[in-house]
Amino acid sequence: MNAVEAAGLGKRYRHTWALRDCTLAVPAGHVTALVGPNGAGKTTLLSLAVGLAPPTCGQITVLGGRPAGSAAARSALSFVAQDAPLYPYLSVSDMLHLARNLNLRWDQRRAEGRLAELGIPLNRKVGKLSGGQQAQLALTLAVARRPELIILDEPLARLDPLARHDFMASLMAAVAEDGVSVLFSSHVVSELERVADYLIVLSGGRVQVAGPVGDL
Repeated sequence: MNAVEAAGLGKRYRHTWALRDCTLAVPAGHVTALVGPNGAGKTTLLSLAVGLAPPTCGQITVLGGRPAGSAAARSALSFVAQDAPLYPYLSVSDMLHLARNLNLRWDQRRAEGRLAELGIPLNRKVGKLSGGQQAQLALTLAVARRPELIILDEPLARLDPLARHDFMASLMAAVAEDGVSVLFSSHVVSELERVADYLIVLSGGRVQVAGPVGDL
């Protein structure tokens, strides 16, 4: 089964193609890194995979052929945007309560246990958390949905080296515990080397390289 599969995928914004002629198959069960310079099309590809935007041409499916953006796809994946959708004036506990009410699948015990291990107080306002703690909270919300696929857009961009290390360690623990597939974009190549076993390189809106890291 493929975690993400695209055929002839393209996305145009007015007269500019952000992604073009994208054909790829990302096998499930892998931690896949999506890399490329600014403007390469990384965020566009992830947005199409999640179903946040419709393609201009071609098609993209997730988790064995589920159309991106369909109810079946949304229920089986979690998405963490670069600017994590957290409400700064809510407490951490209220964020969990909100997420629990918005999702059909939710593991409250796991969410609270994970935050306790990270030392993130439930009564703390989200806006008072450090950048690393906010990133960990966003990841906790994603993991608590018990997804088959987690998609992350530049999760390390605003974190210092220690917070990046802690975040990636938490992500790999979730992968080991649940066997979840992961697709994430990042500019921090040094972090990718240690965790990713599949690599996609985008440039100019096109796939340049895609394959297992060991082979490449």
